Amino acid sequence: MMGSIKTHGIHWSVLVTVLAGCMCHSNIRTSDNYRRDFFNPYHSLILPDGRETTAYLLKDITKRYYFSLQENSSHFSITVTPCDVPIEWSILQYRASHAFHGKAAEKYKSFDDLKARSYYKTVSMFFHYKGNSVENYVGTSSHSSIFVLEFLSTERDTHISVYLTTDLEHGNLFPELPGDPRIDVSSVNHNSVSLVWKPSPSATKQKENVQYCVLVNEKHNYKSLCAADTAIRSATRKWPKLPSYPISQYLEDHHRVMLLSKSDISVIHKSNNIDVRQMCIGNKNTYTLSNLSSNTQYYFDVFVVNLLTNASAAYTGTFAKTWMEPKPKVVPLKDGKIVQIKFDGKKQKVYSFQYQAINKKVQFTLQPCRGQIRAQILRNGKLLVSETIQNLRHITFKGKMMDKYLAVFKSSDVMLNSSAMIQASSHIHKTLFPFFPASLKIKSFNKLRTCDSITIAWLGTQERNMYCVYKKKIQEEEILRETSSVDRCLGPESRPRSEKVLCKYFHDINVQKAVTTETIGGLEKGTPYLFDVYLVGSSGILVRYQSKVVKTRKTC
Repeated sequence: MMGSIKTHGIHWSVLVTVLAGCMCHSNIRTSDNYRRDFFNPYHSLILPDGRETTAYLLKDITKRYYFSLQENSSHFSITVTPCDVPIEWSILQYRASHAFHGKAAEKYKSFDDLKARSYYKTVSMFFHYKGNSVENYVGTSSHSSIFVLEFLSTERDTHISVYLTTDLEHGNLFPELPGDPRIDVSSVNHNSVSLVWKPSPSATKQKENVQYCVLVNEKHNYKSLCAADTAIRSATRKWPKLPSYPISQYLEDHHRVMLLSKSDISVIHKSNNIDVRQMCIGNKNTYTLSNLSSNTQYYFDVFVVNLLTNASAAYTGTFAKTWMEPKPKVVPLKDGKIVQIKFDGKKQKVYSFQYQAINKKVQFTLQPCRGQIRAQILRNGKLLVSETIQNLRHITFKGKMMDKYLAVFKSSDVMLNSSAMIQASSHIHKTLFPFFPASLKIKSFNKLRTCDSITIAWLGTQERNMYCVYKKKIQEEEILRETSSVDRCLGPESRPRSEKVLCKYFHDINVQKAVTTETIGGLEKGTPYLFDVYLVGSSGILVRYQSKVVKTRKTC
């Protein structure tokens, strides 16, 4: 049965009756089953005023939303944002005739009489659009009217967002764009592009509630943040093992705001295997994108986002092609010589070394001092190794005498300072770097931990070497800084004498038994200590074990 539910003064029974007739006038067609179901009032969707609505569209099935305006009402605005493929949508108006007022309206207030239906008739199709751009329509009506929005996707299932407001003065959900919404490319080189754009008036007025998000990809520009998020989500399905991070969660974590559609928005932060990368940068109107591939065309988009509503507006996207990477200068690498390379964290620097084998076996030793490095090693033009090196590594190859090796090194993060020591040798058993165990971890024994002593253990080798142990009392808030900022190439000479515990020699012919322990006493209770072990080889070159933090017991 029809109830007496009203929307903006128009009875639900008339709404359903009138909308049944719109099937004949719409340019958007649907199936017979859907036509029959359409007469069921539970399939009729009212479009709320002042709230963004997410609508899910099934392929080739028209979806309708309705709203009504009373006589002499104010203007209304509708904004539709396609989130994937192009869609087709229309606005139709059904208005009451002049006879349907006063006594006539009172007489047929139940609207169950067929005569009541004749008081509403189709005036026009207000608007029709097909495409994937964000479209806004502003209109008004001097008569009591029902407006019908019809949406259709003919390519595939998709979703859109729809926003209706009748308060044009205060109901603007979306951030404003400047008069010139273009993005300018201020500089380009082989691995970075710098962008600049005019500030959004919204960002100028309310800095704490508005931020910019920059997107880069190699395919095309995106006309809405919603469309870019859909592409990112699609990419994560192709590579399910890669880490993803929802933008809705990002915004909620960083700004503690309530978002309208958490399930529909996701983002990948900086992953080379994903087509789209997004960076939200606050309200700066300049940004430099680094770590790009050389000789590659990229597309750049900027969106201004209202953090309170999660609504966004798109600047006009741009594109740029990075330069060809200059061929690095190749430096000969002498057999057995240790070379130190440094990266200053200001620009991407590449080191290239060429080594010619004088034996069949060749060993490269790579010792990152700070941070980590990206290493590529080729033999006679064929790539053998391409990986990120974080700890000391021996990499051995078996080839032919006079083989030519090319070793290329760069920082794994262009924004961080890093350095490393490199050596190549065909005399594997006479290398300057000492042999070191498979694991450079220091182990502590919880059961042997007391209020004033700690027992640690580490692995040795079959060669007789000297091992020096150092300790440092630290605060708990210093643990991360002390363990992450270590220069692994600095030796004990850089440490104060007061931190030295002992130096001792040991080895074992049976490598499985090459383990030693040491109990360090005289410590303060309930205090964290940083322990370091240095392996000092016969050549004087050292290997630093991974630092270990252990806290003494508070009570014993």
